[in-house]
Order: sequence, then C-alpha cells, then structure tokens
Amino acid sequence: MKTGHAVRRAITISIFAVIAAGIALRFTPIPKTLERGAIPSVEFVDRNGRPLRTMLVDQRRYARRVQLAEVSPHMVDATLSAEDRHFYRHVGIDPAAIGRAMVFAIQHRHVQSGASTITQQLIKLSGPAPRTAFRKVWEMWLALRLEMSWSKPRILEEYLNRLDYGNLQIGVGAASHYYFGKPPSDLSPAESAFLAGLPKAPSRLDPHSDLAAAIARQRWVLQRMRTNGYIDSETFDRAVAEPVQLLPPRHEFEAPHFVDLLLQRRHLLPADGGRVRTTLDVELTHEAERSLADQLARITDKNATSGAVVVIDNRSGEVLALAGSGDYFRPGAGQINGAWSPRSPGSAIKPFTYELALERGANPCSVVADVPSDFATPTGVYSPNNYNHRFYGPVSLRFALGNSLNVAAIRTLQFAGGPEPLHRRLRELGITTLDHSAEYFGLGLTLGNAEVRLLELANAFATLARLGIHQPYRLALDGGHGDLAHRVCDPRACYLVADMLADNSARSASFGLESYLAFDFPVACKTGTSSDYRDNWAIGFTPEFTVAVWIGNPDGSPMRAITGVTGAAPVMHELIQHLHDQRGTSWFMESEGILHCSVQPLTGKRVLAARAGTLPEKCLTEPPLEESSDYDANGHVVLSAEYATWLRSSQNTLGNLVVCNQRSTELQIIKPAPGTIFFLDPDIPASDQRITLRAKGPGTVEWSSDLFSGSLTGESQRVQLREGVHVISARASNGELAQSWVDVREL
Repeated sequence: MKTGHAVRRAITISIFAVIAAGIALRFTPIPKTLERGAIPSVEFVDRNGRPLRTMLVDQRRYARRVQLAEVSPHMVDATLSAEDRHFYRHVGIDPAAIGRAMVFAIQHRHVQSGASTITQQLIKLSGPAPRTAFRKVWEMWLALRLEMSWSKPRILEEYLNRLDYGNLQIGVGAASHYYFGKPPSDLSPAESAFLAGLPKAPSRLDPHSDLAAAIARQRWVLQRMRTNGYIDSETFDRAVAEPVQLLPPRHEFEAPHFVDLLLQRRHLLPADGGRVRTTLDVELTHEAERSLADQLARITDKNATSGAVVVIDNRSGEVLALAGSGDYFRPGAGQINGAWSPRSPGSAIKPFTYELALERGANPCSVVADVPSDFATPTGVYSPNNYNHRFYGPVSLRFALGNSLNVAAIRTLQFAGGPEPLHRRLRELGITTLDHSAEYFGLGLTLGNAEVRLLELANAFATLARLGIHQPYRLALDGGHGDLAHRVCDPRACYLVADMLADNSARSASFGLESYLAFDFPVACKTGTSSDYRDNWAIGFTPEFTVAVWIGNPDGSPMRAITGVTGAAPVMHELIQHLHDQRGTSWFMESEGILHCSVQPLTGKRVLAARAGTLPEKCLTEPPLEESSDYDANGHVVLSAEYATWLRSSQNTLGNLVVCNQRSTELQIIKPAPGTIFFLDPDIPASDQRITLRAKGPGTVEWSSDLFSGSLTGESQRVQLREGVHVISARASNGELAQSWVDVREL
C-alpha cells in the first residue's frame, strides 16, 4: 500500500511539475535580440546591383540577411549534418546527444562535446554570456521556450543568418558572397560543405591562412552528409574532386566619395541595415575617375592636384557618376570631396543671369556695351575687366555669354533686376551655399564671387536642360521621393540659353573654333575660372545628361595659368563624347513661341528684310524695328556716347562701320555723389528727411532703388531717407544706365 501510494504521489508531483514547467516556459520571454532579428550590414550597390561598399555592423562584422528560401538545400543539409542531424526531431534539446556527451565527459575526464542543438546554439548566438553550468541549463530552457513559439524553418533561418563564418562574415549570405562571389542559393554540395565546416572554428579554419585545415573539415562534413543520406556516393565523389575556388580576400570600396556622401544622409539609409540601391553607374564612374586622373597627370606641372566630376541623368535627376578627387587614398587631401566642397564658380554661374534677363524681356540679340565701366556699389566703385583684358564694344547677349564677358554680364544682371533676383533664383535652383544676402555679394554674384558646390551647380544646369523644371538630385533609387519636380524658369528662356551655350561660333572670339567646347553634335557648354586660377569649371549638357567638372586644389592654393577650357573642359568633353557614343544624345525641340528674326548685330534691332551684315536670330520677344536714326547719312551705325572712349581706343575693331552720336550726352547722376553719408536726425519727422536725386542725360530718366518702392521718372526727384546702404540707379530712354550709392545712418 505504501509503495503504491508513493508511486501515485510521485506521478502526481511529476504531472504538476510538468504542468508548472510548461506554464513557466510560456511565461519565459524570448530574448529580445532574437525577436529583433540579426541586423544586417548596410550594403551599397550601384543601379545594376554591383557592390560598392558594405559597412561593418557595430564596427566589427559584415552581415547580409537572407531568407531560408534563398539558401541552397545543399547548404541546409550540410549545416544539419555538421551541427544537428536530429534538428527536425527534437524539441530544442537532444537527450541522446546530452547522454553521449556525459558519457564521454566521464570517460575522458573533460568535455568532449557540448551536445548543443541548433536551437541552443541560436540562443547562444543571440548574446554573449559567460560559459557556466547554469548558463548551459538556461540555454536549454530557452531553447525549449523558443521551440514552443517558433517553427523549425524560422529557427534555422535565424541560425544561418547569425553564424560566424570567419573574416568578419556573419551569416551565410555574407559568407557565400565573400568566399565564392555568389548568392547562397547557387552553392554546390562541395561549396556548401566547405562553408558549413567553418563555424566550428572560424579563426583556426580560416581558408586564407590554412586552406588544408578548411578542406579537411569540408571532407568531414561531406562524409556526414553521405552518412545521413543527404547525398549519394556519386555526389560525394564529385564534391571531393571539385576544386575549392575561393575569391581573394577583399572588401569592395567603389565610388568612395559618393558612398561617403550617402552616409551623411541618414534618412536614405535603412534603419535596420540592408541593401541601398544607389543611382550610381559604377562603370560610368570608373570612366569619370580614369578621365579625371589622366587629366590631372597631364597638368601636374600647373600645380593642379585634385578635381571632381558629376554626371546627372537629367530626366530623373539621378546621379550616374561622382568622383570627388583624383585619388581617394592620396595623403592629406584625397578624401576631401571636391563634388561637395564649396568653391568659387567664376563665370560658370553666368548662364542663370542671362536666363533671368531673357525672362524679363531681353533677347539673345539684345545689345549691351562691353566697354571699360565703373559701377557704383555700397563698398565703392567696381571696375571689372574681361578675362583677356579686351573689350568688344556693342555686343549681343549671345556673343557676351559665349565669350564670357564680365562687363557685359554685369550690364545683363542690371537689366535682369540686379543681384537680388539672381540670388533668389540660385536658391530656387538648389544652391544651398548662399549664406549671405544679395547685397553682400553685389554685382559680383554674376561673376562667381559666391561659393557653390559642384553637385548642386550641376543640378542647376540640369534644370536648364529640363527647360526650367527643377527637381532635387537623387543618390538612391530605393524609398519614396515624392513628386518634388516644379517649374522654376521659363521654358523658352531655358531653350534659348541652351541654344546660346551650344553656339560654337558665338564663343570663337575667346575660345576659337577648335576648343574642348566644340563637338560634332549639339552640346551646351560653359566654363569658369576663379581669381588667381584657384578653380577651373566646365559644365556641358544635352537633353539627356549633364556633366560637370571641377579642377583645383583642396587647400585653395592657386594653379598656374590654367583655365576652365584647358583644365576642366577636356574631362567634360571626353565624358560627354563617351555618353554620346555609348548611350546616345539628342537636342531640344524648339520651344513653342520662339520667334525667328533678322537683326542688325550692332543695334540688336529687327530688320524687315535680310541683307548683308544682318544675322538670323531666335528671339523670345519681337525686337524693336530699326529706325533711320540708328544710322547716319553715310549708313554708319550710330552708337551712344558711352562708346566714345572705346571708339577712340586701339580695341575698336569696328572701324568706320560705326560712329558716335556727338549730339547725345552721357547719362550722369549729379546728386547724390557715390558714397555720400547721410545721418537721420531723431528730432526731425522721418517724412521730412529727404534728399534730392538729380541726373543729366539724353531723354527721359527713370529712377530705381531699394530706398523707395516702385520707380520714379524725371531728371530730379525728392525721396525720403531710411537707414542702410542703398544703390540708386538711373536709366535713360536710350538704355544708358548710371548708378550711385548712399550710406544712411542713425545720428
């Protein structure tokens, strides 16, 4: 009776113990590190899937997550044979294996086998912990808990993604690509057995340092696969005979400046790791890097040490190529990204001034005076010169832009409304480096005195190529970008600017007909050179592509007598020719509303019938019709008095084709004198504190200034003062412009 009672009691206790254990198991939390899953590396690939760079996870490993369905069945079989052949039959622990391990431990007086199942090993991989007997029991407990909630395939998938295969490769996805250059779905039985053997001792079995040991472990795994029935003898023999073809040790490091730029944009990177499919075409980037390096080698005697290249797909805004220096590993400056470093663009910024002027009523045939000129500014008189120290007299906007004339650009800026509209337009085009006001940059803004980034300038030119549609440049193809495209510029004005920049004849006076800006197909081109030859720029675009190049020194030191057309343009030319040959380029359909006129090139006025000396021109608005007063009795073109000094100089190449209108008087601002300082008296009402504006010149005078709103007409005006530095402009009816400036201060 007592024996039966004891048995029943033992059974009851066992039942309650099992129930309690089951309840306890269900309330035991699964480790959070398992619930989150193994975090993969951030892997950058180009637009075609070619690897660029893989970032270390936690600064210590590479990982590439895969699903179980993406793993070859041979790899699964090899892993089960090497680690846990009873995986699909146990519940997280293997009692038979534990028993064998205990017997071995007793016989040999030390542990021969851990008897850990794949589930137990997964628990171990979820987080580091000291190797104690209690920890071993706790891992067994958690393994039982995990098997209650997770399916066998999920456990196996997580395990394969967390195994250490050596050489910082975590998970079968990373290991397969690193050792064999293929996805784990393509692994052969021999390759599968090779990888499955490495986690046993990743350092000791490192195939790059001890290939024989790794192969010996592979043979053991293959033998287990045959014993377990996963492969037959014929497959075993083929696998043993198959040579191990490992890739050499490497880590991809393509397009380093581009990837560095992406790493600065955290919003483009997956929070939990994974693949980032970029816009980059690595082959085109190689072409850009090669062309840049070749050019830097050719001009090394010019003290040119670095450069950068950007290629944009205009339709999408995607950056197809980006090289930030001639050599990323060059000591000192190689890692400075020239595509992102703000530099002075010189004349490369001028096209946006001309585009604004066209929007405001100018035409490519509109004439401005390219003569020595003094411009009043808040900081004094500004007397710019042209690059070649030559002045051309009356020039069309087409000629002025093509030959990059400075005085003409400033006069065009004035016609467009001054620095403020240009400053606002550049910001609308995505130039983010204009940290100061338009007044700070002044008239020099059109000559490039404000620093810009090559990447942002390239995208601004891409807006011209999209005929005024601006959209942000793109570095990554993945993720939502939204519809951010919007119109910024008049499409007809953009078309005409592109037409002017593609006119090789229009720029021949400065660059000749055989420069690096000349192509056998239409390309819009512009160069720039900053002061003291510190920066060279060249930008070219077609409807399809924009190519922008910068040459210079990262420390800003000057180069020796090398300009945009000789420094940066050869690289731009080579890349656009490459794109044309490999991918094809086209040209713009003429925008609707473009007018075709015959014009007199020295006056910019329309003629009724083409004749000798007139030129065909494309116009946005109809130019004024020529008048008899435009010519003297002998048929010479009559120029205004502002040309008088130039006409008497040796730079006058027009000879007797022109005469100066001696009857006209040059427009002058008599009051106030430039730089006059006025003080506001707090004891006098503001409305009574006024100054007189007085000018002398031909025809009607129209005044404009930020000192007052709107415009005023007449030779003399009274205007109210307000604090600040103010430029005052007077324009005569014949187009002449004069300026002064005043400084108004509190008393």
